[in-house]
Amino acid sequence: MSLSDAMKIAQANFANTALQTAVVSKNMTNASNPNYSRREAVLVSTSYGATIATTQRVQNDALLKQNLVSISKSVGQDTLLTGLERMKTMLGGSAYELSPSTYLSELWNDLQTFADTPSDLSLAQSVITSATDVANSLNTISGSLQKLRSEADADIAASVSELNRLLSEFKTYNDQVKLATATGGDANDALDQRDKLLGQISSIIGVSTVVRANNDIALYTTNGTVLFETLPRTVTFEPTRSYTAGTVGKAVFIDGVEVPAGTGGNTSASGSLPALLQLRDDIAPRYQAQLDETARGLITLFQESGQPGLFTWMDGGTQATNVPGGLTTGLAAAIRVNPAVLSSQGGDPMKLRDGINANQNTGNEASFSVLLDGYLKGFDANMTFDPAAGIDESTTLLEFSTASVGWLEQQRSAATTARDDKAALLSRTQNALYSASAVSVDEELALLLDLEQSYKASAKLVAAIDEMMTALMNMTG
Repeated sequence: MSLSDAMKIAQANFANTALQTAVVSKNMTNASNPNYSRREAVLVSTSYGATIATTQRVQNDALLKQNLVSISKSVGQDTLLTGLERMKTMLGGSAYELSPSTYLSELWNDLQTFADTPSDLSLAQSVITSATDVANSLNTISGSLQKLRSEADADIAASVSELNRLLSEFKTYNDQVKLATATGGDANDALDQRDKLLGQISSIIGVSTVVRANNDIALYTTNGTVLFETLPRTVTFEPTRSYTAGTVGKAVFIDGVEVPAGTGGNTSASGSLPALLQLRDDIAPRYQAQLDETARGLITLFQESGQPGLFTWMDGGTQATNVPGGLTTGLAAAIRVNPAVLSSQGGDPMKLRDGINANQNTGNEASFSVLLDGYLKGFDANMTFDPAAGIDESTTLLEFSTASVGWLEQQRSAATTARDDKAALLSRTQNALYSASAVSVDEELALLLDLEQSYKASAKLVAAIDEMMTALMNMTG
């Protein structure tokens, strides 16, 4: 090997060491950045040792795709569980002490006590108070449920807006990646940003990726709708400002294709958007139907000759004179205790014993309990409930209201278990992905020490060449 060849090898090593050191320094600077993939300088052999051909990202495409799926499923499950937890809070928390079933049990107990001593005005007043508590519970929970739907609708609108923004930004970095790949430039920073955006997009709606020429990516939703292909597809949604029980929320469309809502406690929703649709259009309306059927059961049970008795309801701005014959949407918000028995409105609580619409205690007997006994038998008799409520169609009113609480708890329990499972899967996937692509400061420091030794070896080689050149000059001089 000639001295000039040795010098070229040393110069190449100095250049390689400088570039490798720069790569290591960038890695260490971004060690705490979860959206940064570790860089490696790729060396290729030349006639004068080696040279750096390119700087590439360390990545695992299979883990990246699994991470996107895990993010979508975990966020979707979290979103659903949050809504179910709010519904549980409406009912009083773990003990469900504010649920209609709790107040119905108190009403039944007070009614039974009053039936045993039908001459006691204070016992009659207790029944009316319990009845008011039942009606207020149905009114309040129904209102809270519609507030939940309204807030879910607002969250859907915000998610759609954010998704459109992310897709627009995704195009910017995707174009940068394509250009750099086609021209042989450095696409690593753009790739990091694109992967970061993929994670954010997948938290809103589940996506799958297809890599094409020049590292271009096309995005599809989990049900196969095109989300991005060269250009972002438009995601549209028309918000609804306020909700009543009968309000039907608008759908979300991606390039004209409707986004389906999730299903089940262990929801099929991938991302927050389908989960919000599930809360707004499935979970909340189904529970509303259960509340409405409970209200109908109360009005029916206490009716007198086909007319509302203890419980009535407001049909628009007017007190209704009929008993609902089937599921009446919004009835839980409209149910009221009949003013005829409310002392605060000039009514007489004892009309519950004697008859609200017509006096049936014609002998004015203090022990008259025919109506009260009939109501108690009504509590023990099976009623027919609409299948839209999603629970038992033929059962007693008390059992139906208890089953309603059970239905919510079943949904919440399934969602909690699924949340834990999906969160664990996400954690394992992310740990595996970070292990494969994230920066380890210890490894970078070890590499930096190796580079230092390589630099010292090159410096010694240059020094030796210098001594040899000096000796050669002295010999010829």
